[in-house]
Amino acid sequence: MNDDGSFAPVVAGSALGAGAPAPATPKNVAHRGGAPNESGEALRQQFAGAVRRVDVVWGETTVVVDPTRVHDVIRWLHDDPAQRYDYLSDVTAVEFRDLEQPIEVVWHLRSLPFRRFLRVKAQIERGAALEVPSVWDIYKGADWLERECYDMFGIRFVGHPDLRRLLMWEQYAEGFPLRKDFPLRGRFSRSEQLRQALAANPEARYSKEELSIADAFEDLPADMRRRLTTGERTGE
Repeated sequence: MNDDGSFAPVVAGSALGAGAPAPATPKNVAHRGGAPNESGEALRQQFAGAVRRVDVVWGETTVVVDPTRVHDVIRWLHDDPAQRYDYLSDVTAVEFRDLEQPIEVVWHLRSLPFRRFLRVKAQIERGAALEVPSVWDIYKGADWLERECYDMFGIRFVGHPDLRRLLMWEQYAEGFPLRKDFPLRGRFSRSEQLRQALAANPEARYSKEELSIADAFEDLPADMRRRLTTGERTGE
């Protein structure tokens, strides 16, 4: 969207110039090593104290950054004219079986004008608060991506306007399904899971405008009832 409100589509590779080679699928890519994405070195220079390392694995560049500087780093990658990472394709997390390894939060960024892909990681040490800055104010598409990551891993995205469960219901009490300590059958017995499912009010999953009976609205969490009655809107 331009400043005057008009819309200009982003053409892949448009920032490379007319003499740029045509895109081609890389072949015989080494497992580790190789030339890093140009943005990796640029980040080292711009955020010398925040970039912990730059890895190249299977031809893809990963930059590991200080968790407290995630927002600064991604904001710069988005805004800088020489970077222009205009598309956030995913936000996820990784927990390893080795309890000594930190939990990783991962952002997949693409610069369509420069045809670049960059993976940004932040490592949260064991015992530290499971939280990182939200990038919702940079990419509105981060809204549900961050909510899903919170829902599955329990990672809080500080600054998100509406951080709540996305796939599991809001009263779900068994924990975070993609954590390594989560039992395959869930924390409750099958009979208890069935009891909770049958006791849940499915009509409490909708907005006030969609409800047909007043009782369902009363079953919603207090903060959700407040948002609906005041007309507050969050996310996109």
